[in-house]
Amino acid sequence: MAVFPIDYIEPVFRPPSEAHSLILPVTNGCSWNNCTFCEMYTAPQKKFRARDEDQVLEEIRKCGEQLIVQRVFLADGDAMILPTKRLLRILEAIREHMPSVERVTSYCLPRNLKRKSVAELRQLREAGLAMLYVGAESGDDQVLERVNKGETYASTEEALSKSGEAGIQRSVMILNGLGGKSLSEQHALNSARLMNATQPEFLSTLVVSFPQGLERYRERFPDFEPLDQPSLFRELASLIDRLELDNSVFRSDHASNALVLKGVLGADKERMLAQVRAAISRPEQARLRPEWMRGL
Repeated sequence: MAVFPIDYIEPVFRPPSEAHSLILPVTNGCSWNNCTFCEMYTAPQKKFRARDEDQVLEEIRKCGEQLIVQRVFLADGDAMILPTKRLLRILEAIREHMPSVERVTSYCLPRNLKRKSVAELRQLREAGLAMLYVGAESGDDQVLERVNKGETYASTEEALSKSGEAGIQRSVMILNGLGGKSLSEQHALNSARLMNATQPEFLSTLVVSFPQGLERYRERFPDFEPLDQPSLFRELASLIDRLELDNSVFRSDHASNALVLKGVLGADKERMLAQVRAAISRPEQARLRPEWMRGL
């Protein structure tokens, strides 16, 4: 029996929409790995490093021999930290050995685009990189500082604008509840401002959660008070109400979301706002996901 051609270091993460993609790790872990809300790459074996290029290229070759693949997700947390020339060699190998691949995607930290020009990003797009998943989390500088994101409104706007100019689609994530009670309103306001300025092709909201407790989070945010469910909905309504997007696919359907929302902004803005407001005023009729279905 053939051995699977990729040597994974568990745990491995990918966006929900990449459920049927080949996960191809080109780095291990996350180069920043200091966000207080994120526990994805905190295990000792996930210490950041770039994977050996020859090993990655050999895995691509073997995948081409054993598998029929339509989509590839470059893992782990931020493949875009790799030099452009190295990424181009990986993309060219995918094209050569897996010609059935229709798109390649990756997570992306905004800081990792700082040294990449629009021309370089355009090269990557022409070589097959179709979309970047950007965890903006918030557009509010105070919230970003409190959670040790290592980014600002300006750095995220620059990265999203640059990749958009290069023709790479952007899928942006905002974390509902990230600012707690004290920063909820400015979190919603400035996150909407960031989205309006950059017009991402895809936007999703997830609910911040703390499966391992709040201790790490409160080291930098000692007065953090989590939002209850009605307050999470009010923050979400505030965000959607301020969004002025031309044609962005919006999703609030992650496992963490109690209320599932799907639509296009701005065409479906009023309909989704009405759904959120109904969930606030009549939660018993809103068909919310029960808590047991929202474990992460």
